[in-house]
Amino acid sequence: MLTINTILKEIKEVPLNRLEELYQFVHSLTPKAKTSDKTCQKILSFGGAFKDLSENDYADFVENTKKSRAGLFNRDIEL
Repeated sequence: MLTINTILKEIKEVPLNRLEELYQFVHSLTPKAKTSDKTCQKILSFGGAFKDLSENDYADFVENTKKSRAGLFNRDIEL
């Protein structure tokens, strides 16, 4: 059965000039979605950002956002 110690023994045999390549490979195998507490705090800091807007102002904001997105992401592209 393969163990972490077996893998570590093999890694010790990797030439120094190939360590960066090995690191990149190992890094590519690890999960990419690691959310840190710092990131969560930044996201949560936006909570309540629109609480001071009236319902009419918020509705206008939403409508203008929809129009802007439609203009930005609805483009005909000729290849």
